[in-house]
Amino acid sequence: MINIQQDILPEKERPIGVFDSGIGGLTVVRSIINKLPKEHIVYFGDTARVPYGPKSAEVVRTYAKEDTDILLKHNVKLIVVACNTVSSVALDVVQKNSPVPVIGVIEPAAGIAAHTSKSKRVGVIGTLGTIASCAYTSEIRHHDPDITIEGQPCPLFVPLAEEGWDNHDATRLVAREYLAPLIEKGIDTLVLGCTHYPILKDIIAEVTGPAVTLIDSADSTADAVLHLLQSKGLLRNNDIPPEYVFYVSDVPHKFREIGERFLGRELRNVEKIGNIHIT
Repeated sequence: MINIQQDILPEKERPIGVFDSGIGGLTVVRSIINKLPKEHIVYFGDTARVPYGPKSAEVVRTYAKEDTDILLKHNVKLIVVACNTVSSVALDVVQKNSPVPVIGVIEPAAGIAAHTSKSKRVGVIGTLGTIASCAYTSEIRHHDPDITIEGQPCPLFVPLAEEGWDNHDATRLVAREYLAPLIEKGIDTLVLGCTHYPILKDIIAEVTGPAVTLIDSADSTADAVLHLLQSKGLLRNNDIPPEYVFYVSDVPHKFREIGERFLGRELRNVEKIGNIHIT
């Protein structure tokens, strides 16, 4: 087994670091594995302090620095912030404290949404915190100021995804309730602005219909990772199988049980780390 923490590793051989407040970021890991199957990955899920969304920006910014420091201890070559809340209010904290490149989940999806919409009406669904931050609105309008953005918080989607109700009538009912206002406003593009939501993509697509293009922030972020590593000549090109290591701040067995649905494969190498200050 390759020791991905060795300081003597060439930069190409170093892992991609990914962090999230919990389990949702595993959909980003899944997309990265699909698009970059040779890359080592170190993931940290802050399961002891999840969710980040309802917390103040000040607290989230503190957590973001601590999460960044955890990944940097593992000699990563890139940090992916697979958390919409951190990407909304604390991406600058990660960038300031990281000597390696940083990619959030908002900018990649916003750029694709802006260039996809023909009607210039884009919907964004996410947690209450993400929608309230207007981060997607600002980023989409950065690409095209004439686009109208309709935001819709969908807080029940997170527990439904974690429950595994990706093909359940209750989820369809909730999706119809949440998405009806966006459909009525004539959106032709919908950003899945939470890393849990790709689990429910089929039901969301069923409710919105074929006239609405779904923008998966996990896939968009993985594309951004691929392009960045290509541009810097940092793609790993080694036929030795990559290593995936997962760290959590609480309850590894629960993370493993739910996380395997999000990752789409068996979760191995899950370890709990200590010294996390619970606010």
